[in-house]
Amino acid sequence: MSVTTRTGDGGYSRLLTGERVSKGCFRLEAYGTVDELNAVIGVVMAEDGSDKFPLGDLQKLLFLIGSDLATPEDSQVNIKRVSPDDVKIIDEWIAELESALPELKRFILPSGSKLGSFLHLARTVCRRAERCTVRLSEKEKINEQIHIFLNRLSDYLFLCARQANRVEGSETEI
Repeated sequence: MSVTTRTGDGGYSRLLTGERVSKGCFRLEAYGTVDELNAVIGVVMAEDGSDKFPLGDLQKLLFLIGSDLATPEDSQVNIKRVSPDDVKIIDEWIAELESALPELKRFILPSGSKLGSFLHLARTVCRRAERCTVRLSEKEKINEQIHIFLNRLSDYLFLCARQANRVEGSETEI
């Protein structure tokens, strides 16, 4: 089977429900940005980030978010959705890193080591994904746990960047 289906050539895509929607709709923008974030996490992993942080687990959670966003809440399609337990996982990761890092007293530049810089990039893409899901939620009902998860995830990625830069001795305060 070819990956080229030609069904999207006219600017439309199919949701998990089978419904065809414009590739410019808020829903596709939201889960497309989550997919972009997942790809950036893959770059972080290629920089040995998976040795320092549970990024493989994070990628699986991002796929869960993508399928949740690709399936309208009121559909009859039965999928696993993002839950408070998934948010709890991020909260635990945050608590672990916060306990290992010194208190932040100033702003820091989104730079530093290569790994830290890629993590800052992931954080900014995560914030964009969050904004996209907010815009979608203003038009359609979506799982509220997605907002919470993405908000916490950007905090987690910030802490990961700080930790990576701290290990390399390259965190820059303003």
